[in-house]
Amino acid sequence: MKVIITQEEAVEKGIWSDVMKMFGVDDEDEVWPSEEYILTEEQARRLQLIP
Repeated sequence: MKVIITQEEAVEKGIWSDVMKMFGVDDEDEVWPSEEYILTEEQARRLQLIP
């Protein structure tokens, strides 16, 4: 299973810093609110997006 989350959703859920680390995104990188990140099932569980 793959889970897709946008930058905006990650910020709303308070997990944006964790998503940034997973995908190697820096504070200096340009990121759009609608930019999508595809998480593996394991990553989604680590971020507590799924049980």
